[in-house]
Amino acid sequence: MEYTLAMNFLTESGLKTTLSVSGVKTSLTKDEVNALMDIVISKNIFETNSGDLVKKAGAQLTQRQVTKFDVA
Repeated sequence: MEYTLAMNFLTESGLKTTLSVSGVKTSLTKDEVNALMDIVISKNIFETNSGDLVKKAGAQLTQRQVTKFDVA
């Protein structure tokens, strides 16, 4: 299984933007996500066309299962 964390932020212009991270651990907690999003906002290291990230808007953890088939 592959897990992806999508973090939604509001920018200075009031627009939503999403930052996705794949390969996150399956035991990720709400508190860890909140802390990570707070760090992303406080460090201000991402640049968007609509300004700085200023507020958390939501987050979701997506689970994806891939089945590969050997074909010859």
